[in-house]
Amino acid sequence: MNQRIPDTAPSTDFSALEDGAVTLARVTGETGGDLVLRRVGAHYEIYSNGVFLMDTRDGTSEREMVRAGLAALPDGRSRARVLIGGLGVGFSAREALENPKVSLVDVVELEPQVIAWHDGELGEAAEYVHQDPRCRVHNADIVAWLAAASAKEKPPRYDVICLDTDNGPDWTVVENNNRLYEAAGLEQLARLMAPGGVLAFWSANEVESFEALLRGHFAEVEVMEVTVSHSVPDVVYLVSGPKAP
Repeated sequence: MNQRIPDTAPSTDFSALEDGAVTLARVTGETGGDLVLRRVGAHYEIYSNGVFLMDTRDGTSEREMVRAGLAALPDGRSRARVLIGGLGVGFSAREALENPKVSLVDVVELEPQVIAWHDGELGEAAEYVHQDPRCRVHNADIVAWLAAASAKEKPPRYDVICLDTDNGPDWTVVENNNRLYEAAGLEQLARLMAPGGVLAFWSANEVESFEALLRGHFAEVEVMEVTVSHSVPDVVYLVSGPKAP
């Protein structure tokens, strides 16, 4: 997944690259790096500082993360509230909205330009998910947003929380995001879980130290491998039953 944008990529126009890709937009991201949207054939790709983040080719594991979280809810749970960390290409949010038991999806996305791209061609991939009246997209840093939400006297509660902001606990896109995978971050997330709620993390690979940390904070921990069309299986950590701090 760690791919590089060819050095021939244009900086401001829509010229085709040597590999057949077309740069649709190049902006400075919130972290100061280069954020790029490309189209390759019928698909779209997002890069940060030349590192591949995501594309619209598959989305199997992102969808499975949401699907598994909702399936793990107690029987009879309806009008579920879902929190998703990262809008990306919109597959996670779309999967949640397609489930009849979901009444609200909150999405926290750091990059305003990623949100804006969903008004254009990128929006076709997930059927303009942000325009669904049940979907609220918050332009904010997920770490800061979670800290503020969990610190409230009456924090919002979610039946399913899905974090798809990084390539995994040991491969964060934003350095500050490592807090999401530490004890303090898990405690904040637990405060936002509704009774019987489920928390899910997406990862490009298994991380044994993170699994051990999860088992110390939650009664139930499941490690799911999801077969995808590229390379090794993706991994989803599915947890529930927060333990008392």
